[in-house]
Amino acid sequence: MATVQDLKRRIKSVRNTRKITKAMELVASARLRRAQARIEAMRPYADRMMELMVGTARASGSVRGLPLLQRREEHTVAVVVLTGDRGLAGAFNAQVLRQGFALERGLRAEGKDVRWLAAGKKGASTLRFRGQTVDRAFTGFSDRPAYADGQALAHRLIELYTSQEIDRAVLVYNHFESALVQRVVQQDVLPIPERVLDSAEEDERAGVRGDFIYEPEPEQILERLLPVYVETELYRSLLESAASEQGARMTAMRNASKNAGELIDTLTLAMNRARQAEITQEILEVVAGADALTA
Repeated sequence: MATVQDLKRRIKSVRNTRKITKAMELVASARLRRAQARIEAMRPYADRMMELMVGTARASGSVRGLPLLQRREEHTVAVVVLTGDRGLAGAFNAQVLRQGFALERGLRAEGKDVRWLAAGKKGASTLRFRGQTVDRAFTGFSDRPAYADGQALAHRLIELYTSQEIDRAVLVYNHFESALVQRVVQQDVLPIPERVLDSAEEDERAGVRGDFIYEPEPEQILERLLPVYVETELYRSLLESAASEQGARMTAMRNASKNAGELIDTLTLAMNRARQAEITQEILEVVAGADALTA
């Protein structure tokens, strides 16, 4: 049985840990509010970018000649996992990697090669630990990604796709639903999703050219817009992942603080019982000594 002094030391240690978890919870909460504000500001821009692309595609005579819209037989698929640079965020990193490995197994079962890219130290280190070759790791910005970070990731994917080193690019990340809910999603980023091409082809068959006069030609504008669309999608995904990370960390630290409080209560009860046992033992020793003197 632990002594009173041992229990006191454990209680002090748990209290110090609870101070840290509470501080981390408050920091994550403040960062989450900022991340939510950035997502809310970004979503209308991303939606308008999609509308602009669809409108330009409708006005274009043909979109099949654009490299980022070309579809070919899939031999190599790039899987991009968005994780955090740090842990202590519950299942945030693990569930993205779990989905990524499940996707890899499915692709390999179909006879396709997989090429890994990772954003976040946790994802890159886990992939390397499991013997996977990481084409490129982007780290140092998971808490507060900038547009340049999404741009760098997009440029690498576009470079691999246009050089035909990959035939498809899939993004795996946590989509932010709320502070308590983060949903893992799997999104194709290259080639550009077919909804853009389908919208353009439907209107082309109907003879619709759009309500605007384009200068230069719509095909040239669309060729410039497609890389920007990919950059925008990746930046939006990084923002979603950053907000999800802060929400997961805030929840994990709140649970840790609650568990620490319960552990302190349990240890305090055990300490009181140990102290009572010591006092009882001392009384018995005094009584036994008094009896020995009077005998």
